[in-house]
Amino acid sequence: MIVVLTGGTGGAKFVDGLRRVIPAEELTIIVNTGDDHVWWGLYISPDIDSIVYVLSDLLSSERGWGVRGDTFHCLQAMKELGEEAWFSVGDRDLATHLLRTQMLSQGQTLSSATFHIANKLGLRSRILPMSDMRVETRIDTPAGDLSFEEYFVKRWYQDPVNAVHFRGSSDAEPAPGVMDAIASAQAVLVAPSNPVTSIGPILGVPGIREALHTTRSKVVAVSPIIGNAAVTGPAANLMTAQGLPVSIAGVAKAYEDFLDILIADDSDAAAAQLLSSDRLQVQCTNILMRNSEDKARIARAALTSACPEIITESAGIQ
Repeated sequence: MIVVLTGGTGGAKFVDGLRRVIPAEELTIIVNTGDDHVWWGLYISPDIDSIVYVLSDLLSSERGWGVRGDTFHCLQAMKELGEEAWFSVGDRDLATHLLRTQMLSQGQTLSSATFHIANKLGLRSRILPMSDMRVETRIDTPAGDLSFEEYFVKRWYQDPVNAVHFRGSSDAEPAPGVMDAIASAQAVLVAPSNPVTSIGPILGVPGIREALHTTRSKVVAVSPIIGNAAVTGPAANLMTAQGLPVSIAGVAKAYEDFLDILIADDSDAAAAQLLSSDRLQVQCTNILMRNSEDKARIARAALTSACPEIITESAGIQ
């Protein structure tokens, strides 16, 4: 079993690559829920939805989120009724949120709702929220303390960032299956997701970071940083706010207590050589994921670094 920690669009692309090179049933995916957001009374879990949609071939490749070919008639109608419409939810996407909200209102957990939705879509991979308890990523800015979606979507991540914190994390517990998955994994892969707001909330759940430190499997991360810039999104500003260098060294520092191998871009070869040590191997390749072939190649590189035998066993999967 391969365990993946993921969040954001980079994480969904990486998981898309993994499903092309190993059987789907061998994947257990631990997903960030710090971005979860209540919108029009509906409980939305953007990172879980992106993983569900990419594994079921429903994800919009043009947007990187939501359902391919979706329409937005409800969004327009709500706008005409005077409701907020800055968070774009498609009409088919609404069905997922309606079902999840209904299940949660009936007392079921986020894990149960996620399993039910994935099962109905015929998915064979195991998708686990990081926690069934609410953990909310908050961004401290001069404009106030914002939810991640307010900062990222509503305000286009233009605000200076003073700090990032994860409300509720100290009281949270890992969702059922998370700790056992990490302990029994053949390898643990950290997707090229934002280290602060996509992977950070997962690591902030008590017990998960310690489990990564003690697991006997290799832990391999793919960098979301090339040179001194993020591949996409606001990772650079968020890393700076958290005191992390915007570089592969900053990625390594974010994961320093459990990371065995970091995969960086070819253009960072000199920095990789300086960063490599007895404790940390840094390997270089082209990490940009522009198409399906790129995604599969990077997934294969991460798997080969962690446990080459699984690639041999899974030869021919596409």
